[in-house]
Amino acid sequence: MHPALWISKTGLDAQQTDIAVISNNVANASTVGYKKSRAVFEDLLYQTVNQAGGISADNTKLPNGLNIGAGTKVVATQKMFTQGNMLTTDNSLDLMIEGPGFFEVEMPDGTAAYTRNGQFSLDENGQIVTPGSGYVLQPSITIPDDATSITVSSEGEISVKLSGATESTVVGQLAMSDFINPSGLDPVGQNLYTETGSSGTPIQGTASLDGLGAIRQGALETSNVNVTEELVNLIQSQRIYEMNSKVISAVDQMMSYVTQNL
Repeated sequence: MHPALWISKTGLDAQQTDIAVISNNVANASTVGYKKSRAVFEDLLYQTVNQAGGISADNTKLPNGLNIGAGTKVVATQKMFTQGNMLTTDNSLDLMIEGPGFFEVEMPDGTAAYTRNGQFSLDENGQIVTPGSGYVLQPSITIPDDATSITVSSEGEISVKLSGATESTVVGQLAMSDFINPSGLDPVGQNLYTETGSSGTPIQGTASLDGLGAIRQGALETSNVNVTEELVNLIQSQRIYEMNSKVISAVDQMMSYVTQNL
C-alpha cells in the first residue's frame, strides 16, 4: 500500500477534528463566559532511511537525513482564557470577572466546580445559585426576604439594603479561585470546569487583590470567540481537507495506471 494514502488519511482525520472544534466555538459565540478552544496538532513518527550525521565515507558525515513522515494527529484541545467583552445588563445578580479568576459553585455530589459565567439567580431559600442548574455559589450567601437592593463591591463584598433600614447590611463575601494552569481544567458543560492534576489546586483569594480580577456588578463577560477568525480558520481547514483528498485521488490514479499498464 502506498504510504501517501495513510499519511493523507491522518490529515483528513485531523482536519475533521479541527472543524469540530471550530464548530463548537461558533455554536458558543453567544454563551456567556465561554472560552474558545483550539486544536493542537503533532506530527507522527518518522521512518528513518538515513540518519543525519551518519558516516558516508572517510571523514565525511551526512549533512541531512532521509526521514519519511507518517502524517499528523490532534493531540489536545487547548482552552484560551483571554478576556471576553463586557455586556452591561443592570441586573444586580449579574457579575463579571474583569481579569483572572473563577467563581466557585458546589456540585450535587459536594465537589467544587468553577465558572466564568456570572449569571446568577436566587433559589427558594434566597441563596445565590447558577440559573441553569441551581448550583449554590460558594461560600453560600443568603439574601434576606426583605432586601430591597443588592450591592456587590469590586472586592466581592455583598451588602443589602433592608426594608425600612437606612444603612446597608453586609451578608457575605465572594471567594475567588484561580489556577496555575487554567487550560488544564476539565470542561464538563453547563459553563463549568473541574480541577485536574494538570490545572493544579485552586488558589483562593479576594477579588481585586491577590492577583485576581475585579467584580463588576450589572455586567456579564461575553464569549471570547471571534466569529470572523473562526470562519477564516474554517476555510483554512476545509482547504487542507480538500488537499489531502486530492493526494488520495492522485495516488489512486497512479496505482490504477500501474495495475492497468504493467
